[in-house]
Amino acid sequence: MSDPDDVDVDIEVYGWVLEHRTVDVVAVAAGTGRDPDAIRRSVARLRASRLLHVSPGDPSVAFAVAPDTAAEQLVAPLEVQIREQQRAISGIREDLGRFLPHYLGRRSAGESLEVLESLEEVRGALNRASLACRTEMLSSQPGGGSRVPEAMEEALRRDEEMLKRGIAIRTLYHHTARFNGPSQAYVSAASALGAQYRTAHELFGRLIAFDRELAFIPVTDGSWGAVVIREPSTVAYLCDIFDQTWDLASPFSAAAGQGLEEVAREIHETIIRLLAAGLKDEAIGRRLGMSLRTARRHIADIMQELGAGSRFQAGVAAAARGLLDLDAAAGPVEPE
Repeated sequence: MSDPDDVDVDIEVYGWVLEHRTVDVVAVAAGTGRDPDAIRRSVARLRASRLLHVSPGDPSVAFAVAPDTAAEQLVAPLEVQIREQQRAISGIREDLGRFLPHYLGRRSAGESLEVLESLEEVRGALNRASLACRTEMLSSQPGGGSRVPEAMEEALRRDEEMLKRGIAIRTLYHHTARFNGPSQAYVSAASALGAQYRTAHELFGRLIAFDRELAFIPVTDGSWGAVVIREPSTVAYLCDIFDQTWDLASPFSAAAGQGLEEVAREIHETIIRLLAAGLKDEAIGRRLGMSLRTARRHIADIMQELGAGSRFQAGVAAAARGLLDLDAAAGPVEPE
């Protein structure tokens, strides 16, 4: 970045040359009141910027060049480089594009499931789906309190491009996302662009669906892989589950916003219900999208509040106080 003092000197020298058509250091210094050494440096900068043209026959004679003309002289070589790079990019895409039919050919036209085994494959497929999306993207993202800021910045850029195309974006998080600073910032920025966010104390799992025609769910081996689903009935079923959860979820709000007490109460009641159902700490944390450490802290607080020494005693005490919905507690839970 140019020094502000240098810019001031250059503007004065440029104006002097424009009027007097000379770069005689003594004359310019006398006319501008600047130091001769500063004048010499300024003339050198102005010549490098193509704003001054010195006469070949008399070095003291110079002409001021119009700024747009000088800019064209400097920009022209850069534009040539840009065009060359664009041709190179097009060539790379064309060359590698020849392999795409072979890559896609491993999946027959009637095949409705595809397993992506690596993170690179998953990201590539998601990027292609985002670019091809026409109307809507639905997303269920468990574990709202563990979002990585760098990944969220990348996702925000991708979502911004989709929102500019008029794509509707709806995302579900766990209630714990409300207490996470990066998640709050991400939701605030994306909501301002038109995206919608809600949270629930429990989510059915991770899901990304495009146009209700294409869905991504995680593989069960704990890797970064994903299963791509194209079968219409299965995708419609997953989207129906999303819609039902969305209808029961609460609009996202920051930790300081309204609804915080209600969220905390729902988390508290859900932990009591899961304790009574016999789930272990790890399973409770996974169901509520919180770390094992956070789950154990909540469980310890609840046990102390209920005066219980065991999970069974906690369930009995919660039922006695009317804190436990027995019908919900008797409902299905994930196997241990």
